[in-house]
Amino acid sequence: SQSRYNAIVGAACGYLSLWSVYWGFQLLTGKEGMGYGDFKLMAIFGALLGWQQLPLIILLSSVVGAVVGSITLAVQKKEQSTAIPFGPYIAAAGWIAMLWGSQISDAYLRFIGL
Repeated sequence: SQSRYNAIVGAACGYLSLWSVYWGFQLLTGKEGMGYGDFKLMAIFGALLGWQQLPLIILLSSVVGAVVGSITLAVQKKEQSTAIPFGPYIAAAGWIAMLWGSQISDAYLRFIGL
């Protein structure tokens, strides 16, 4: 059925979105940038919400992760190379996308004039 197809495509896109970032980062730096659980979490959100919501989830999780992570490192006086778990930010962004994803996307498209 169509919904099964959409779930499979969404899961594949979700997994591959962060998998490709992981391998790109590793090729450029020689270091691991994230864990495989992050790929799996994006696959779950892709299957549940569709591939269309994945850019919103990645954007929200990255912005919130960068802001909160930077504040946390500054408060705890740790180096920028300290690993910060990304999964909680993906989960929070996925939850936001589940609740308000369509409204956020529509507002953004209106804002840019599409």
